[in-house]
Amino acid sequence: MGLDLGAGGSLNIASGGLEEKLKAKLQTVGLKQREQATASTAAQSGFPYIDLTHFPMTQEALMVVPEEQAKTLKAFCFFSAGEDVRIAAINPADKAVADLLHQLEERLHAKGSLYQISAESLRVAMERYATLPKVIAFKDEVSLSEEALKNFRALTKDKAQLQKLLAEATITDVVAIVTAAALEAKSSDIHVEAEEKGIAVRFRVDGILQEVAMIPKERWKQMISRFKLVASLKINVDSVPQDGRFTIVEDGKKIDVRISTLPTVYGESVVMRILKPLSNVEFESLGIRGTSFEQLKEQISRPNGMVITVGPTGSGKTTTLYSVLSKLNKPGVKIITLEDPVEYKMEGINQSQIDPSKDYTFAKGLKSLLRQDPDICMVGEIRDLETAEIAIQAALTGHLMISTIHTNSAAGAIPRFLAMGVKPFLLAPALNAIIGQRLLRKLCEKCKKPLTLDETQTKKMQEIMATLSPTGGVTFDAAKATWFGPAGCEACHEGYKGRMGIYEVLIMNKDLEKSILGDKVSEYDIQDLAIKQGMVTMAQDGIMKAAEGITSVQEVFRVIE
Repeated sequence: MGLDLGAGGSLNIASGGLEEKLKAKLQTVGLKQREQATASTAAQSGFPYIDLTHFPMTQEALMVVPEEQAKTLKAFCFFSAGEDVRIAAINPADKAVADLLHQLEERLHAKGSLYQISAESLRVAMERYATLPKVIAFKDEVSLSEEALKNFRALTKDKAQLQKLLAEATITDVVAIVTAAALEAKSSDIHVEAEEKGIAVRFRVDGILQEVAMIPKERWKQMISRFKLVASLKINVDSVPQDGRFTIVEDGKKIDVRISTLPTVYGESVVMRILKPLSNVEFESLGIRGTSFEQLKEQISRPNGMVITVGPTGSGKTTTLYSVLSKLNKPGVKIITLEDPVEYKMEGINQSQIDPSKDYTFAKGLKSLLRQDPDICMVGEIRDLETAEIAIQAALTGHLMISTIHTNSAAGAIPRFLAMGVKPFLLAPALNAIIGQRLLRKLCEKCKKPLTLDETQTKKMQEIMATLSPTGGVTFDAAKATWFGPAGCEACHEGYKGRMGIYEVLIMNKDLEKSILGDKVSEYDIQDLAIKQGMVTMAQDGIMKAAEGITSVQEVFRVIE
């Protein structure tokens, strides 16, 4: 080995192997010294010290804190399980790090602790961040990359391929894969259910539930933990229902997802409601026709009174409420809503979410809401007498009150209010209009086919249209109708694509008020009177839309029966 002193007195080592060994030795010594220094600093500051250079950090733990936030704070999560979350930081005394820990404790319902680490431990963690999958869940958001979304349209058509992908994917990817596939399928709800032989994944598309995959049951524990982690639910609680939410980031746009878990025989059932931003909430685009539309437009423009929408769960009531609010939302008008939960956020409107666990109910919230000097109030649902009475008093004292109630028809809302205990002499003058509605599937324009109604269908259609009011502002001629039915193609689901509403609008008038104040308050009596006054029923609205080829009579009969 030749040694010499080069210029400046530096030592030149001729042997490459020895040079590498010496460098490695010096590096090891340097690392040990720096770890010792960090341990000494930790002892002085009162924080526990940990060396994470060889610690088995899981993907799930790292993903509790986003990479960018970890870089900024020089802090990350190295352990997260059950009610225990541990954060490592270069400076654990930093207030921003303490705030991070507090946020995680609140979100994960866990008890947290802070640890002092060296720069080397942080470097190792940053390297492991780089190995995480591209489709990942961070904090309360699930980010869907272009690569993840690229082939999901095909996957929703090929159930075997989607099932194989879900069975083989890492648990980290499962949430993103399922939500991405659901978005491509235009699904409103995702059902993930533990069954005896496996895990069923089903999507609700256009109101119909469709099974898309069956995953091996051995993966259930990891899957349910992953869903709960993303939605900030308690991972170690499986004996009671839980509710949470997270956000999907798709092409830079945020989509809220509401998640519910329910204990079942074979494990918890998970249902996720995809709350896409409302793209078309214009009042004129609802599809209400004729005299009913003009009368309803007049009623929602009044400064006071109640406008009620009715129908079962999933009938589009929320969309109708928001379309009315969108039309009324002007700079000179103050609108406040009380919802359970706030499903869609709207500019220029004060939206409040009730929380029964904190005794913030519809009734109590409505009392507080009225102290905020609103012009228009929207209450998500009238469920009890107290809420109904406060809403009616508000409608009678200069506020426009918009709400929903669960009944099968517009006429059925009045007996429902009376059954709650509302006084007839208060209800009659408070009501402006009641909107009954359903959602039905639209025929696919690419594959729909003409058909002839059979005898049973013709008879039923004629019975429905026989009572069409001549003062309803619409006409119908069965002889001129062209009926279509579903066929099925690659662009649709079983011949249908998208949904639309069918409506009936009951406008309050003197005759109906007399009926409410008198003895004839049955649903059938009120409906007969409303039809004589010009109301077009939901069934009649559906038949007319079927006659125009927008939907099929089979679909109308399915929805209204």
